[in-house]
Amino acid sequence: MAVEITMPKMGLTMTTGIVGEWLKKVGDPVAKGETLVEVTTEKIVNSVESPIDGVLLQIVAEEGDELPIGGLMGLVGDASEMGVSAPAEAKAAAPAGIQAAAPAEAKATAPVLKEEGAAGGKIKITPVAAKMAREKGIDVASVEGTGPNGRITKEDIERVLAAPAQQAAPATAPTAASAEAQYEAVPYDGMRRAVGENMKKSWNQVARVTHHVRADASELLALRKKINEDIDPDGKVTVTDMLLKIAASALRLHPEFNVTKEGDEIRRHKEIRLGFAVALDNGLIVPVVRNADRLSVLEIARETKRLAGLAKANKLGVKDFTGSTFTLTNIGAYRSVDFFTPIVNLPEAGILGVGRTVEMPVAVDGNVVIRPMMGLSLSFDHVVIDGAPAAVFLATLLKLIENPVKGIL
Repeated sequence: MAVEITMPKMGLTMTTGIVGEWLKKVGDPVAKGETLVEVTTEKIVNSVESPIDGVLLQIVAEEGDELPIGGLMGLVGDASEMGVSAPAEAKAAAPAGIQAAAPAEAKATAPVLKEEGAAGGKIKITPVAAKMAREKGIDVASVEGTGPNGRITKEDIERVLAAPAQQAAPATAPTAASAEAQYEAVPYDGMRRAVGENMKKSWNQVARVTHHVRADASELLALRKKINEDIDPDGKVTVTDMLLKIAASALRLHPEFNVTKEGDEIRRHKEIRLGFAVALDNGLIVPVVRNADRLSVLEIARETKRLAGLAKANKLGVKDFTGSTFTLTNIGAYRSVDFFTPIVNLPEAGILGVGRTVEMPVAVDGNVVIRPMMGLSLSFDHVVIDGAPAAVFLATLLKLIENPVKGIL
């Protein structure tokens, strides 16, 4: 019996995914566990494997199609079933209120982008075709769509690219419209849109308060230097690694911060899962170090390097960037910001922002001395955590940073 290949759920906030490259063609033999198709969300590219041995019977959703979770992408089964069509009831695989992918015969319901035409009209075009047109500089208003309801497809763009260049028309004076269009249009989509929507959601939903303080980082930096003396350069501990370990120790002492707010309940988690922000060219992602309080600082360093490498290669698995209970974001390396207001990473209730470390005069035992002072900004959801407990938590962080042996070793 044919088995459906559907859009998987790859993250708590995921509602749709985009079908990527099919690595098998209809009729190709497939083994259980063999990759059939790649799927892209706003944050990662993941592979969908065959659940059985057999052949790829049908491709229902083409590359570039956006489907809801559970939307039908294709069918696998026995070679004797070749020619079978996707059942109509397969649409029920999608969540209520979201239409699932239709079979190939009814591709008119496939996702369609609508772009502005020269006269302000809407042009129907698939996501892949739109991307190709942007990359090749093709005016989609001049392309005739051959898809359902005149939709422009990838094949239509390829046809335009393959056509011989038309004879250049006589040069004319630039129109007012062309003279004004002296800019590059950058699509607001993919990871950039996901980050933006998540930040906006947090900004609108969280009763955000931020506490600021400077920490004397003298002992922290000295301990880091000592730890790294006999370590291979590729395995050296960073300031972020040490702060993650300190944050884990503080969360163990203050479990009221190791929480998430989900619906009408506040969940106090037994496991400490620390997110750390990684900046990418097209946005921001937060990989997760699990059981951070049970790891040594060297183990945390190895894990952050592994996760950051996967993030930059766009190879994070779902478990690698979901489920965090507290987040740390360190922008101190940019040497330009002392304090800021980090946005709480929903559904968490707190986030620690780390600014630059600057040598400053401070009073110590009645004397003025120069010390490296680190800016700390603790944002929290006042719906979940009151100001006084937040101040106590920040005081613990401050104490552990200034006496790091207690929080790290």
